[in-house]
Amino acid sequence: MKIVATIRQAVARALGETDVPVAEGEIVLERPAEFAHGDYATGAALAYAKKAGKAPRALAEAIVAALGAIPGVAKIEIAGPGFINFHLAPEEINDCIEKVIVAPKVWGKNDSQKGKPSAVALRARRVMIEYTDPNPFKEFHIGHLMSNAIGESIARLIEYTGAEVKRANYQGDVGPHVAKAIWGIRKLGVDPHDTSALGKAYAAGASAYEIDPAAKQEIEEINAKVYDRSDPQINEIYAAGRGASLKHFEDIYKILGTKFDYYFFESETAPKGIALVKAHPGVFEKSDGALVYKGEKVGLHTRVFITSKGLPTYETKDLGLAEMKAETWPFDSSITVTAHEQAGYFQVMLAAMKEISPEIAAKIKHISHGMMRLASGKMSSRTGDVITGESLLADLTEAARVRATESRAENPEVLAQQVAVAAIKYQVLKQSSGKDITFDRERALSLEGDSGPYLQYAHARAAQVVERARSEGVATQIDAHAEPIELTRLLMHFPEAVTYAVRELEPHLLTNYLIELAGAFNSWYAQVHILDGTNEAPHKVAIADAVRATLKNGLWLLGIPTPSKM
Repeated sequence: MKIVATIRQAVARALGETDVPVAEGEIVLERPAEFAHGDYATGAALAYAKKAGKAPRALAEAIVAALGAIPGVAKIEIAGPGFINFHLAPEEINDCIEKVIVAPKVWGKNDSQKGKPSAVALRARRVMIEYTDPNPFKEFHIGHLMSNAIGESIARLIEYTGAEVKRANYQGDVGPHVAKAIWGIRKLGVDPHDTSALGKAYAAGASAYEIDPAAKQEIEEINAKVYDRSDPQINEIYAAGRGASLKHFEDIYKILGTKFDYYFFESETAPKGIALVKAHPGVFEKSDGALVYKGEKVGLHTRVFITSKGLPTYETKDLGLAEMKAETWPFDSSITVTAHEQAGYFQVMLAAMKEISPEIAAKIKHISHGMMRLASGKMSSRTGDVITGESLLADLTEAARVRATESRAENPEVLAQQVAVAAIKYQVLKQSSGKDITFDRERALSLEGDSGPYLQYAHARAAQVVERARSEGVATQIDAHAEPIELTRLLMHFPEAVTYAVRELEPHLLTNYLIELAGAFNSWYAQVHILDGTNEAPHKVAIADAVRATLKNGLWLLGIPTPSKM
């Protein structure tokens, strides 16, 4: 926002007058923990005290003396060892709220990603983000839900700040899991078009592979035939199962609010990866008939890239994937969201890539997420089956259906699904990506706080206030001189919450802000009669409208739907 730039410029100029030249962009402004300490604060005096040859408090006093009056700032004070706090004028805060209600769709947007391209998402114009990555012939599991929630939110955050973003989905349509599933399909006699049976077929094949040598041999033969496409019957089963899986995944993506730009498949990346490995004999070495990368030379570990049977591993396919991504859409940055358990594997693959495709490797970033567990400690249903991402979504939709039916929503079924999506995504996005999650079903669906539905309900409540005001002919109008309240002062910081989340590539930083905003709004709503027929009503309706717009934009950035009635 303009006021933030104004304060930074003033502080940089004041430091320059104390013989400490500092660029405006180096001045850090933060929101104090309590608004009693101001709307913005800087620790510049502490950061540059040594360079200035002064005690932090003394430097702070010199900075404040040099600042003079700053347009939009009502009061400047020094706190603690040398923090400088800025209290904004009522007109500045109210002017910001008016801008929100005048142009709600662009509120919080900025062009920070339109700068010079670099190897990270920040300041990159073209960003490809790969996430979700479910494999045909297997179930859509919890990890896919987590990857989707994180990846979709990061994609929206980055494009909200000016970058061009392409969403990519990489799926394993060849490999041992496919062979195990096809073996199970044949052994159980199930229809490969039936997606509910594919998971059971895979489970049967995976179990047999571990305990039955004959089955293991059969599965390995099927695996080879899937790659060389030499068996018409296997090809027919493969085509049916692959097609059914991919179609079913699309139904799930639609519910989750994701639409991918590019789909990459291991059947396509494998040949390219094999060619890359074989073209670099100095990078990959022979070992017992296999081709390996000796990661120890860069402090990692050895991994096989092509097996002794001539088949590519995941590492080789990922090399091919990186090349294919760059050829498909030249990017400034490529982000991959996967489970934390793949971090070690990803490091070795990236080390090998740096030797054969250094320009591409320099643009790649890996974001890992933790595991999800139920509050009971068991990730299984009452029947003993493992809970999949799809079954968790269905379970929460069913639980939300009763409440949705009792609401005034035009389509209770859609509302129940939206609440379920919010319940899951919020639980994933409320903490940093790398942490494990303990999923509590009741808390996830609660309307009492710290949940996705709570945020949705706050948005719906604000929307209803605005709708009722319009029906009663109450205009939305900001009083420029009205004394700011905690809620309006908090609203101002939405753009910074967005920028912070993008800079760190951490959606939870925005989630934290939104839950604080929703709490402040609900508290204000409970204490104030908004449509009270007084001259203050239009100003209070405007505040409610600004909250509605901010929650709507913020929830969109998290990939959470915003129903207007709940």
